[in-house]
Amino acid sequence: MSRLQMPLIMIATAAAGLTLSYVAYEGTGRDWPWPAVGLGLTAALLAVFAWIQRQMGLVHRDVRTRTAELGSEIARREQSEGVEQQAAERFRALIDSAHDAIIAITPDGRIELFNRAAERIFGYRAVEVVGQNVNILMPQPYRREHDSYLHSYHATGQAKIIGTGREVQAQHKNGTVFPIDLSIGEMRGNGGSRGFIGVIRDITERHQSELRVRELTAELVHISRLSAMGQLSSSLAHELNQPLTAIMNYAEAARQMIETAGSDVPPQVPDFILKAIGQAERAGQIIRRLRSFVEKGPVERSPEDLNRLVIEASNLATIGAKIDGVQVRFDLDRTLEPVQIDKIQIQQVVVNLVRNAVEALRDVEQRELAIRTSAGEDYQEVEIIDSGPGIDPEIAVRLFKPFVSSKKDGMGIGLSISQSIVESHGGRLWADPNPEGGTIFRFRLPLMSDEGGQE
Repeated sequence: MSRLQMPLIMIATAAAGLTLSYVAYEGTGRDWPWPAVGLGLTAALLAVFAWIQRQMGLVHRDVRTRTAELGSEIARREQSEGVEQQAAERFRALIDSAHDAIIAITPDGRIELFNRAAERIFGYRAVEVVGQNVNILMPQPYRREHDSYLHSYHATGQAKIIGTGREVQAQHKNGTVFPIDLSIGEMRGNGGSRGFIGVIRDITERHQSELRVRELTAELVHISRLSAMGQLSSSLAHELNQPLTAIMNYAEAARQMIETAGSDVPPQVPDFILKAIGQAERAGQIIRRLRSFVEKGPVERSPEDLNRLVIEASNLATIGAKIDGVQVRFDLDRTLEPVQIDKIQIQQVVVNLVRNAVEALRDVEQRELAIRTSAGEDYQEVEIIDSGPGIDPEIAVRLFKPFVSSKKDGMGIGLSISQSIVESHGGRLWADPNPEGGTIFRFRLPLMSDEGGQE
């Protein structure tokens, strides 16, 4: 019941009482007691006025209380808004102080937040990109396909890169394309609002460092080739001297026969000349292989016949080995298919392993060297088997570490480089003891897939 209804009810009750009293007195024929009526009305009105005054006091107190509460609420809200503003300012300062770019976008791909690191990485100011489609930061074809990725995610809920991190390409304001690490997460507000936030790191310097490491590795491989050539030089000079001496002898004999024969040329002359040509060709082949081995060229992988490569590299590595009494035997799997490799690098591995085996046979009586090729389900394998003294167990555990060598004058980088080359091809290089005495070095290379790459 409201505060205004009560006095109305009291007045109505007093009026009803007077009416009933009047009817009762009229029925009895008596005169109306006007003094009593006046007193009753006066008392009723005084009661009503007293009640109204009391209620007005209550209303005033209630108004004062509500006014005070309203003032406190306003103060609390102002304080809360101040705290929220401070929190927002701190959050923005935190975002702007981040080393990585932080970009927030709406569900349809519009940029909402673009921190200072993003300005530095992409070259845009925040005012230039806020409200723009985030695909302006992407090169083609990613720019063209980005909106379809968002539509597909909203339709199916299947995320491709949301919630994960990956390396992708980005585009600077000046059009330069550069590599980035991108991590994307989805934001969901209490009111059902949605959006995405991406954390981006420019990895250009990391790529440049990796490129420099690859260049240094190539330089090291090149130095290793030159070092190996220094070891081969003495044997090479002797091996070349034989065909060149034979060429000179055949040519001199042919000259003398022609001089003494006059117009009649003996039939042996053409045969001597052909032999001279054959020896010259042999010398040329040795020199060409040597130049191919030493020359530093770009790393290019192509389908190669592993058997042919092993024969060529082994012949180069065993120059002079027959003089030392080393018996070289080839056991090649003729069913091998081409394997995707860098020919010069794998030749370097074979030359190094074969040369090491030849050197290991110098101090033993039984000097046998077997070179085998074989194929597995998804790889091809090369084995270099010697009958030497074997490898010291203390050296064996560290054999492929840089600057570890079983030779007194060894540099200790040949096997380490060989292992790096094989592993860069997706393969493996290791050594096992030979049950018959000596050591077996093996390396495996993965086969080509149907698409032309390695499996």
